[in-house]
Amino acid sequence: MVRRGSRRLVGGLRVRLVVTFVLVALVSAVTATALAYRDARTAVLQRTQNTTVNDVREQVAAVAAGFDLPPDQRSLSRFAAKVSEGLGARIVVARHQDLSAVSDAYADTEGRITAELRAAVRSGDGARFQRVQWRGDPYLVVGTPVSYADGDRRTSGLEVFVITDLRAERDDTAALLDSVRTGTVPVVVLAALLALLAAGTVLRPVRKLGRATRELAAGDLGSRVAVRGHDELADLARTFNETADALQASDAELRAQEAKARRFVADVSHELRTPLAAMTMVATVLEEDADQLPPDAAHAARTVGAETARLSRLVEDLMEISRFDAGAARLNAAPTDLADTVRASLALRGWTDRVTVELREDVRAVVDRRRVDVIVANLVGNALRHGAPPVTVTLAAPGGDRVTLEVADHGPGLPPEARERVFDRFYKADAARTRTTAVETDGPGEREHPGEREGFGQAGEGFGQAGFGQGSGLGMAIAWENARLHGGTIEVGRGPAGGGAVFTLTLPLRRPEEEGEDA
Repeated sequence: MVRRGSRRLVGGLRVRLVVTFVLVALVSAVTATALAYRDARTAVLQRTQNTTVNDVREQVAAVAAGFDLPPDQRSLSRFAAKVSEGLGARIVVARHQDLSAVSDAYADTEGRITAELRAAVRSGDGARFQRVQWRGDPYLVVGTPVSYADGDRRTSGLEVFVITDLRAERDDTAALLDSVRTGTVPVVVLAALLALLAAGTVLRPVRKLGRATRELAAGDLGSRVAVRGHDELADLARTFNETADALQASDAELRAQEAKARRFVADVSHELRTPLAAMTMVATVLEEDADQLPPDAAHAARTVGAETARLSRLVEDLMEISRFDAGAARLNAAPTDLADTVRASLALRGWTDRVTVELREDVRAVVDRRRVDVIVANLVGNALRHGAPPVTVTLAAPGGDRVTLEVADHGPGLPPEARERVFDRFYKADAARTRTTAVETDGPGEREHPGEREGFGQAGEGFGQAGFGQGSGLGMAIAWENARLHGGTIEVGRGPAGGGAVFTLTLPLRRPEEEGEDA
């Protein structure tokens, strides 16, 4: 999952870089094209306008010098034709009061000479021009009044309008626009190639850093990345290496401390076994003769016996936990009838009459019988000590390759916060309500000490203590470790009616790593 997500991230960065480069190149190209088109079009039109206005002035002045006023229709037509000949066959319209003449008799001029231009020319302020669209084509219309040459610059009433076709200029600017637009394509392609190169340069160290991060997350604390250059990516790689160095040093220190702690617990437990054995023998003798002792001495003898037994269990549990922590716990697995195992575990501890069993027969699994016995003893012992009767043990095979063992009581059950921590080591749901004596389950039978019945049935107190008296506080943790060693789980919940605690052990009928082997 992490690897695929990282690849998508790198791919996304590459795409974003390429898209950014292409967009920048495209915006730049479009902006440059628009500016070039505007400037070129303005320059072309400005040159055409200036040239046309100057030509019209000169030609009209030259022809009007020999023209007699007032004109008639024939002389006005000749005037328009002469002006047109000197302007390159442009359409010329000459007006004098009510007379009008056109150099091209077939040309439609009404739509091209606007009322605004006529009014501006009639005002007599010199030559005027206007660009118009007529039937979808552009035209330049220049109008000028003819003035007398006697010095007072009075208008003669003669007006000349020259219509110039601008389609050639439009085609020139359009061709320029097409050329620039065509040149945009290779610019965008080149920008995409440069973006790919830049993305590769940027993302290559990112991919290496991502690969090293995944290796570090997978447990390879020696994973490092090469530092090249002095840019931000190099700083990031250097920071990653420093973090990995610190993490590796911390991990080594923690492992060393953990190994020392496990060795210390194992050594202490081992050293305690010999004096505890002697203390257990003395306590046993004292308990057997307690009835012959004075009441205070008898109570002290029984108390010493109970606490010595509890201390012995604590030492054994500590040694068992240390084996789990060191990874030294191994399964002695064999095909086992689980129903017989459960019955034997209950009978060994004298719980047969106190527990209701619903066991499916002929359910066999490849398990370690001793470790399953420990799990059953812890779960049932907790139910008897902290729950309320009846306590029910149900063995079922719901299908597939799994088998379940359910231990349920009918007490108040466990609060949610206790259910989350019930398998923690030395956890007690309510230490203030823990009983002072217990049912011993490490011997062939069951013994009840004074005070064990006091407060019986108050569920939720001291769960996680293995279920034996005050307990070592490690019983449920050991049960969970044994279930995990089999490839199974233990889950805790509430009864169907919301009362009592329900512990469900789930085991595989055959461990996956032993498929096809002689267990």
